[in-house]
Amino acid sequence: MATVQAVLRNKKNSHDKYPIAIRITKNRRSSFIYTGQYIEKKLWDKVKCKVKRSHPNSAHLNQLILTRVSEVNSKLLESEISKEYKSVQTIKDNIQNKNRHDFYSVAELYLANLRNRKQFHRYDNEKSRIERFLEFTKHQELPFNSITVNLLRRFETHLLHKKGLAFRTVMNYIIPIRTIYNLAIAESIADRNNYPFGRGKYQIKFPDSEKVGLNVEEVQLLENAVGLTEAQQHALNVWLLSFYFAGIRITDIIQLRWSDFSDYRLHYRMSKNDKRVSLRIPIKAKLILNIYRESSNDSEEFVFKELRNTDFNNAKQVRTRIKTTTRNFNRHLKRIAKNVGIDKNLSMHIARHTFGNISGDKIPIQMLHKLYRHSSITTTISYQANFMNDEQDEALDKVVNF
Repeated sequence: MATVQAVLRNKKNSHDKYPIAIRITKNRRSSFIYTGQYIEKKLWDKVKCKVKRSHPNSAHLNQLILTRVSEVNSKLLESEISKEYKSVQTIKDNIQNKNRHDFYSVAELYLANLRNRKQFHRYDNEKSRIERFLEFTKHQELPFNSITVNLLRRFETHLLHKKGLAFRTVMNYIIPIRTIYNLAIAESIADRNNYPFGRGKYQIKFPDSEKVGLNVEEVQLLENAVGLTEAQQHALNVWLLSFYFAGIRITDIIQLRWSDFSDYRLHYRMSKNDKRVSLRIPIKAKLILNIYRESSNDSEEFVFKELRNTDFNNAKQVRTRIKTTTRNFNRHLKRIAKNVGIDKNLSMHIARHTFGNISGDKIPIQMLHKLYRHSSITTTISYQANFMNDEQDEALDKVVNF
């Protein structure tokens, strides 16, 4: 008789979190079905085989685990009664419905993992890209050995010339194809020898993108802007706070609570990479915060109104509200830029570029790495290279100014 148990696998990801899996054991052989969920090791109850209550989403995660264990047990019972499946691997294959070994089936698994991890924005984008690829191939089934360099290049040409997409956007369509192919290889569904990506085959390359930030004079124009509507002033306040706090992202700034401010510092956890950030509150930021503080006495309340009364157990609702808020802010910011005479495309994300542009060569790269909280200093160097021009400007002057 096979046994089923929820476990935390000892293979952490880049964020130091560990995957929750369902272990199937038969005849002392085990196989694992992954739930797509990751947590910190300290939040796993090894005795009860469940997520500890101290995890903010423990109820939902434990319900997911219970559902998966129930599904696996149901399939196992069918297997034991029919005696059709003998090995633990064939039982796993039956549970995961791996009778189809084509791109379609693995793509469904890939999208399901994104949905289970509540990465709804990425799920929507990847789903539409995968559907366009499948529409292009016009096949009911697509074996992995049919995904060739020639097919990928024809798909690229189709997107560039028939659909009129930019080259960078086209690469974003190719990436999920490569990801799904890698997943198929990891699951022993696809043959690595047929892999169409890499040197000498199809290479995914992104063109250099230009990051544009405001300069000091343009920020001062925003700081001194007058005659704004209430909604415009609110959007500008959020933008300025983002800039004052080293380019904090819109997703993070509108989730700030008053409890995140203490001892004259801002303490928050970045949603993109889950890293803790602690920044001193600049005087300019304090003046703006005081405006909002006057209307709130609850330390757990959000600083800004946009996400109040949001169900944070509903990730899709949270994502939709953040997306709507960002769109509204950007619309107001564009009008403000036009009114004060800024001809750059002002948006919430430009606040981060503006911090990079003004910091330029003034701040050591190691300090910028701390402020940005990039996972790697290489990322910081690559990012800041867009704004560090002093040395090359001086080198140019030495040659032409004679």
